[in-house]
Amino acid sequence: MNVEPEQSRRTLSYRALKVALVGECMIEMRGDAFSGISQTFGGDTLNAAVYLSRVTPAARICADYITAIGADSFSDAMRQSWRDEGLGDQHVRVIEDALPGLYFIQTDPQGERRFLYWRGEAAARRMFDGPEADAALQALADYDYIYLSGISLAILTASGRARLMHALRLAREAGARIVFDNNYRPHLWPDARAARQAYGDMLRLTDLALITWEDDAALFGYADTEALFRAYAGFGVGEVAVKRGVASCLIQCASGRFDVPAEQVLHVVDTTAAGDSFSAAYLSCRLQGGDPPLAARWGHRLAAQVVQHRGALIPGAAMPSLDMPSFSSAVEA
Repeated sequence: MNVEPEQSRRTLSYRALKVALVGECMIEMRGDAFSGISQTFGGDTLNAAVYLSRVTPAARICADYITAIGADSFSDAMRQSWRDEGLGDQHVRVIEDALPGLYFIQTDPQGERRFLYWRGEAAARRMFDGPEADAALQALADYDYIYLSGISLAILTASGRARLMHALRLAREAGARIVFDNNYRPHLWPDARAARQAYGDMLRLTDLALITWEDDAALFGYADTEALFRAYAGFGVGEVAVKRGVASCLIQCASGRFDVPAEQVLHVVDTTAAGDSFSAAYLSCRLQGGDPPLAARWGHRLAAQVVQHRGALIPGAAMPSLDMPSFSSAVEA
């Protein structure tokens, strides 16, 4: 992925890079059945958006979350929480007769989680349906980077997904770069064939792929990471970072192959959002001029901290420090 600033005039001015993150935020419930339950908000792209905003100076990026919500008090509180985290919400669609989705997290003694979902009628499913979605879809061409996931694709109606893919093609032609986190969830798709078709279409538009190995092995049946890298080269993806949990991150990019060890965590509390936080830190580093190995180290460091806390979003005070690369985002104003 080329993150170097482009010069089209002799005189450069400095502005924050515009990043759109597209997906679904849900109500997050945590606890045991018929016992004490805590409530907050979460979702893979929302988690990534929050962590991206937290680890990147506001002078360097302007991050907007794009989704659909209801007109209820939960949706209002959810939206305010995004604003509190520094996320733009001007392209959030409000659907009067819909509600946000909900999920419940239960964790085992090793910190591995089990999710229960109520999202079939969620507002986010309809975010790109109808003429009311035209403005948000057209606005994608105004962004420097667009981040979305396999879940972003899976939750949409067929027509909404098709409209999004068309808008992404137009945005890429206009100069936007596409970042895709695979996050494959089989239960969200009619079957694996439909998912493979959608992912293939998406990967042909992707500049940076942030891949969870287990998900792609399950979807595409890759025998090993070499097969994955060959396939992604065939799709034309310029940079691929393969997340492998506690194992190292493997990277294929223009400058070569890299193997970046993960950070050891002695006591894992909850693995929720480990991959999302890794992706956010990786992207932040790359947008600030850091090279892929440094970006992976950022990702490992943030994910190692996230898994030591309950819930998708850790307290701001628990955020780790990250070594800033030397970079200034000089682009045409």
